[in-house]
Amino acid sequence: MATLSHAIAPPGLDLHRRASHGFSPPSLRLLTTSCGVTKNSSRVFAQSKSHSRQQIDFSDPDWKSKFQKDFEKRFNIPHITDVFPDAVPIPSTFCLQMRTPVIEDFAGGYPSDEEWHGYINNNDRVLLKTIYYSSHTSAGAECIDPNCTWVEQWVHRAGPREKIYFKPEEVKAAIVTCGGLCPGLNDVIRQIVITLEIYGVKQIVGIPYGYRGFSNNELAEMPLSRKVVQNVHLSGGSLLGVSRGGPSVSDIVDSLEERGINMVFVLGGNGTHAGADAIHNECRKRQLRVAVVGVPKTIDNDILLMDKTFGFDTAVEEAQRAINSAYIEAHSAYHGVGIVKLMGRSSGFIAMHASLASGQIDICLIPEGSAVVCVAEGAGQNLIEKTNATDASGNMVYGDIGVHIQQETKKYFKEAGVPVDVKYIDPTYMIRACRANASDGILCAVLGQNAVHGAFAGYSGITVGTCNTHYVYLPIPEVISHPRLVDPNSRMWHRCLTSTEEGGGIWRESGEQRGDKEERGEREGEDLT
Repeated sequence: MATLSHAIAPPGLDLHRRASHGFSPPSLRLLTTSCGVTKNSSRVFAQSKSHSRQQIDFSDPDWKSKFQKDFEKRFNIPHITDVFPDAVPIPSTFCLQMRTPVIEDFAGGYPSDEEWHGYINNNDRVLLKTIYYSSHTSAGAECIDPNCTWVEQWVHRAGPREKIYFKPEEVKAAIVTCGGLCPGLNDVIRQIVITLEIYGVKQIVGIPYGYRGFSNNELAEMPLSRKVVQNVHLSGGSLLGVSRGGPSVSDIVDSLEERGINMVFVLGGNGTHAGADAIHNECRKRQLRVAVVGVPKTIDNDILLMDKTFGFDTAVEEAQRAINSAYIEAHSAYHGVGIVKLMGRSSGFIAMHASLASGQIDICLIPEGSAVVCVAEGAGQNLIEKTNATDASGNMVYGDIGVHIQQETKKYFKEAGVPVDVKYIDPTYMIRACRANASDGILCAVLGQNAVHGAFAGYSGITVGTCNTHYVYLPIPEVISHPRLVDPNSRMWHRCLTSTEEGGGIWRESGEQRGDKEERGEREGEDLT
């Protein structure tokens, strides 16, 4: 299964360089690390894959309206009527008053509560960006033109529609979880099943072990119902199992046809969504009436345009346990140093938020740049030997920056003639296998419900997420072009710096490193102010 992989080398950590600039390591040091990518912090113009500064003629008096029209075209989510223009909608079978599954055969027609005002109008929109930056020098500024002109960018609001394009008794829905584990997977599975049953769907199956479950004859699909999933959210992991990689897109769509599946709910990250988009496009090519809907799953929080992804809050909360343990170890030892490596791949959101939340971090290192120190797994990859390996999803396998920092810290203090006790903690698998906390549980529930609403409304090739606290549908290609990264000029990163002991001493990358990163591509993400 083809996936997206982005090999971006983050800037390095040089303890000797810090020392030469007046940095004197205190006797007690707590380091947290997470994965991340360094980028140029002096970004003046917000650039995306579709819109770079060179592609917009700002001398054209109509550039703003042209930009907005192009944006609307890019974010127009695919619908079943694009391929089947004669598709006839029917009144929705979903109503807030229907708290139990529909069990009749709809012989008398489809029930619809016209007095219930709980439906979303197809023309409802959510504003993607809510901050008006008056200058490109403002912290976290994302400007389109040199004057930071305000340009409204609207995306589709998620939720149940009054008209639907699938008859529930004709639906066979499948749920598949791909990639690694993430807190909240079972919560989303549960809500998808429950919402499908409320619509009246009777055939719901789980595809075991990711995309490979579509082709492995030894892996039978799992029948799902409210009874099966009722308490599944009380445990971590995935009821269906996970895996990376899988068969070709053509083989997967062949399997969908053979099984009679016409709704597919795909839970996964960037690579998984790339696969979902390819499945959607293949179904369209074959003129199959199939809805493919993604639910972004990654504790790394590296999906573009969204406030956050499910599992992230739980990951940050669980990271506090590791940080607290490292803090106690460091405080209990003579010249103690605690090192914690946190997940995040090429994005340092877990490290940043965990450092800010704990109040116990002295230095936070993220791949995006400026050092404070907590290590994200993707930071400092240019300092260690490359693995030259990829996992089954096509993602680069990172070297262990945590172990490297542990060794270099011991070496540094030994050369300085200072005794030091270094403790290293990597809580990776403890974090991602745990049960979702209350905040993530709520997010998972609503994401699962809106995924089903989107499918019944006739949308496909979409994913569901939150923008400015509102739930929205987004076309998959717009959220998977590259990982979302921490902006070193954002207010959230500045807050993290402020909370650390070395917040006043910020390590800056060299001009040469900044130039290398500019060649690799710009960030397109959120400031989270």
